[in-house]
Amino acid sequence: MRAEVTIDSIAAGGDGVGRADGRVVFVPRSAPGDVGVVEVPDTGRFTRAEFREMRVPSSQRVQPSCTHFVIDRCGGCQLQHLGYDAQLQAKSRIVRDTMQRIGRRAIELPVVHPSPTPWRYRRKLTLAMRRRGAAWIAGLHPFDDPRRVFRLEDCPITHQDVLDIWRDVLGAAGHLPDAQELRGALRLDEEDTASLTIEGGRTWSTSEAFFAAVPRLGALWWIPESEERRRVHTREASSAPGASFAQVNPAVAIPLRRRVIALAMARHPSSAVDAYAGLGDTAQELAIQGVRVTAIELDRDAVAWSAERLPAGSRALAGRVEQLLADALPADVVILNPPRAGVDKRVTEILEAVRPAPAAIVYVSCDPATLARDVARLSHYRIASLESFDMFPQTAHVETVCELVPEAA
Repeated sequence: MRAEVTIDSIAAGGDGVGRADGRVVFVPRSAPGDVGVVEVPDTGRFTRAEFREMRVPSSQRVQPSCTHFVIDRCGGCQLQHLGYDAQLQAKSRIVRDTMQRIGRRAIELPVVHPSPTPWRYRRKLTLAMRRRGAAWIAGLHPFDDPRRVFRLEDCPITHQDVLDIWRDVLGAAGHLPDAQELRGALRLDEEDTASLTIEGGRTWSTSEAFFAAVPRLGALWWIPESEERRRVHTREASSAPGASFAQVNPAVAIPLRRRVIALAMARHPSSAVDAYAGLGDTAQELAIQGVRVTAIELDRDAVAWSAERLPAGSRALAGRVEQLLADALPADVVILNPPRAGVDKRVTEILEAVRPAPAAIVYVSCDPATLARDVARLSHYRIASLESFDMFPQTAHVETVCELVPEAA
């Protein structure tokens, strides 16, 4: 059945949302204000359909800058067809609506701090790698075909140095592990040291030749099939662990971390827990200001790096937050910065039960849905402040800092 749809808003995944005959229609790559025709099934309350015909284009639309977005239907960016102000407005509404719908908390539209550089900001690029005869290609997936990989020529949201090193990697592809498919994650840290993690394959006898052929790599990591990550080669023994998590947009990550530190220090804490601490940058800044910090992180390499930088009185623990948090409490402030999946339910149960309760929980989230779910579980806390940071321009993702305080406070 063909139906005319007017797009009202942008959903969390980046699709536009409209309605046809009482049904909700999600339209990829649409913009608020678009009016178009879609093909919808006769049954079901929800459907996803592309525009078959555009009748009235939205004033929020712009011409996408990336040829892969247009020609290859790249799934890496979901909002490149929107002007930047429209992207920020969409993300603000996504955060508010998700918090109201899932978190059951009424909030105003949050501020979304823009990225100073909406393009060439990414310092990490993960590509799917496929063998084509004797050669390799590396690329991304179309948004409507997650198995297909197209050859990446350029990525306008990625730092040029990252792309240049990727070309060097492919130039040395004859020394890659013997496999048909691999996955590579290349990261440029704040000191412009590059690290590469290769995932896949069972044997790699030519890793030394590969590393020698890509001189701009400071570290090489490998995750064989069904095995744990291992460091294969390194040129910078003193550098931070290159395979550990780090923010991809330093120009936004730095003010975001400053905001987290400010919220924590506003409570005049003597003790704090930094959960999902990564390399320990936040824990270190708190410790420098006299706070006794317990940093908890699953990545043992990151924990070792963090422990070396923390002063006496603070500590870094390796393990799962849900298993270590209870023994680290009570604390005046708890910082949560989990991966996209959010925190384990046991974490919120521990925080609900601990007495005395922390004066504040500062939750840093890259997924509004899991943030809202976890906030709903923290029924003894109210939202004191919430603001977002556009860590990922051109995409539907957004980073949010949510400050929670006990209801009685």
